[in-house]
Amino acid sequence: MMGGDRGLNVTATGVSLALDRHPDLSCTLVGDEQQIRAALGSVGKTDRVDIVHTSESVDMHESPASALRFKKDSSMRVALDLLGSGEVDACVSAGNTGALVATARFVLRTLSEIDRPAIISTLPRTQGHVYMLDLGANIDSPAEILMQFSLMGESMVRTIEGIERPSVGLLNVGSEEIKGSEVIKATNELLKASGLNYIGYVEGDDIFNGSVELIVTDGFAGNVALKTSEGLAQMLTQVIREEFSRGFLTRISALIAAPVLKSFRGRFDHRTYNGAVLLGLNGTVVKSHGKVDGLAFSHAIDTARLAAQKDLTGHIRHDLEASRISLTKATPS
Repeated sequence: MMGGDRGLNVTATGVSLALDRHPDLSCTLVGDEQQIRAALGSVGKTDRVDIVHTSESVDMHESPASALRFKKDSSMRVALDLLGSGEVDACVSAGNTGALVATARFVLRTLSEIDRPAIISTLPRTQGHVYMLDLGANIDSPAEILMQFSLMGESMVRTIEGIERPSVGLLNVGSEEIKGSEVIKATNELLKASGLNYIGYVEGDDIFNGSVELIVTDGFAGNVALKTSEGLAQMLTQVIREEFSRGFLTRISALIAAPVLKSFRGRFDHRTYNGAVLLGLNGTVVKSHGKVDGLAFSHAIDTARLAAQKDLTGHIRHDLEASRISLTKATPS
């Protein structure tokens, strides 16, 4: 509850909105109890919540090593401990991303077939959305790690969306076989032999205009793409608002176009896509952006609720084991 750029002003509102949407949801709120109760009172929400008090919180600029070593009673650490012990079904945080990844990996451990966790989320496109990973957990990843990301991402799309064989694309600077770094070329070969529904390389414009259902990349490129798309959506919204406010006639035009503008905002509002899952751990961890409002934070809670209901971690664990067995049988002794 204490994470994010605006802390309880956002998280308390988000909890309230999520509880209103989902009668089956209950929330365990971790942080300073006195501050949490005051924040809940201000939004008028006190039912279906429990509070676990902590004496510390992780600063947004604190190093992951420092948070892991010295902040054992932080809201982030205690929330992850609750998840690890099975007392809650998922954990949501808007706090320090590096600290969350490091602490979650320490507390929950990675799945047996996974070396590094990855961040996955959806991005809007003209028709529906596309899943993309890694969005920032790992800046630089070798081919074997990108292959692991592909297997986890494919399992998530299949589990959440119900698509039997989701298509997988590898983000590259071109679609030709000769293009890309040595890591990308090596990953391409691994994906070809994986048995996944791999369609080959995809480019940046395929993120928003393509038909592939999962795009795999390293955390550096993925995070740049994510932040660029969010910034573009905000810029377009601001420019449209400014243009319709220039004079009397444009304001009249805005009234006429109001239904279209509302629909546009609803389809591309980045807040409704907030909530990225940290895949590869023995538990469901969802990262919310730090610079969001209560509505966006509530959607991160929605993501965690859905992942827990679908037993996402269990499905990924099963699919990774099945993939390992399949590869073992296919490899000559």
